[in-house]
Amino acid sequence: MTYRFKDINKLAIPAIISGIAEPLLSLTDTAIVGNIPNDSINALAAVGIAGSFISAMVWILAQTRSAISAIIARNYGADKLGEVKTLPSQILLINVVLSLLLYVLTVYFAEEIFMLYNADGTILETAVSYYKIRAIGIPLSLIVFTLFGVFRGMQNTFWPMIIAISGAVLNIILDYVLVFGIGDWIPEMGVIGAAWASVIAQALMTLLSIVLILKKTPFRWSLGNRANPSLKELLGLSVNLFIRSASLNVALYFANAFATSYGGQSIAAQTVAFQIWLFFSFFIDGYASVANIVSGKLKGANDLQGLRSLVYSVLKIAVVIATGLSIICFVFYNYIGLLFTEDKEVLALFGKVFWIVLLMQPLNAVAFVYDGAFKGLAEAVVLRNTLIIATFFGFVPAIYIGDYFDLGLYGIWIAFTVWMCMRAGILIRIMNRRILV
Repeated sequence: MTYRFKDINKLAIPAIISGIAEPLLSLTDTAIVGNIPNDSINALAAVGIAGSFISAMVWILAQTRSAISAIIARNYGADKLGEVKTLPSQILLINVVLSLLLYVLTVYFAEEIFMLYNADGTILETAVSYYKIRAIGIPLSLIVFTLFGVFRGMQNTFWPMIIAISGAVLNIILDYVLVFGIGDWIPEMGVIGAAWASVIAQALMTLLSIVLILKKTPFRWSLGNRANPSLKELLGLSVNLFIRSASLNVALYFANAFATSYGGQSIAAQTVAFQIWLFFSFFIDGYASVANIVSGKLKGANDLQGLRSLVYSVLKIAVVIATGLSIICFVFYNYIGLLFTEDKEVLALFGKVFWIVLLMQPLNAVAFVYDGAFKGLAEAVVLRNTLIIATFFGFVPAIYIGDYFDLGLYGIWIAFTVWMCMRAGILIRIMNRRILV
């Protein structure tokens, strides 16, 4: 079977829109907070640090989305959905309990956590205040991601798109209203307002996700009398993906810790650059999700030729899209930073490294497409080992070398480039030798 551009986009475009929901919340917060009239640098730095940690938490916990998507897709392809009818409810209950526990622990130790990022003074105080509110949305995000995984397993990216659009629009509106206030009606809340805007938007997305799962899929809230036979496999996949995601977040921690140590302007510039990188990554991941969604179905149908066609077709499209995004940003290079801040020193630092962010996008596309295919094939061990190798033998040595030679933010983004090269290279080699043969 040959996958056409139209066929791929039918799944990819809704997946892109739904996939950028979480980074769009953070990106909106960054843009709004960066334009607060008073002390915007400290506010931007604090939101960057706290937002990075929240992303780390969500990514680690949300790995069950890929696991449940792979299992449901496989059963969908084999016409055996009835065998996993209790699986979503069971894993959702486990994830919610786990996320609530982590919420309590991280809020209690919030100050100590952000001190590890080298935050102090006003930046530390603001980061803690922002996090204690924004973290309310962690369990909500996990519910949304898990239910998105159910939709994806059934080859449906439309309803996640609708949910994501609803949350994003509400978040943007509330950001303006709560951060800057409206006359005497609504007081100006600053950074705290941005946190509440995100939480309220996540609550809406959670409600819509639950309603649509019940109305648009055959799944119902049913725990059953015993553990679903696929639960053990799902948890095994999730644990390996947890470890993978933890390795990923080691890289993000070091990036933010080193940027903070270089000063408030540096972490502010790093926050802007990384949020854009993250947004583009989730955008391209919409195409990678097609590999994730369909490869599981093809595996269930034992269609190796279709899998080969899928990977190569999605790869070509994703690289072209990533290249196009980079070119557009190069055209508007001197204006993009102004969307987030007007501080000249922050803009200067951002401008010095943003070109690296843009040149990485085609490379990211390659890594993400292969990553998505391996997720769909439930090859969690491969993904786990790849991230461990790329992080501890690529990123960490590179960032320390960059710091030793006083490269500043250059060193951080060189480390990110090394990291992505290793991720892409390892996955390509394994895919070509073991699967696409």
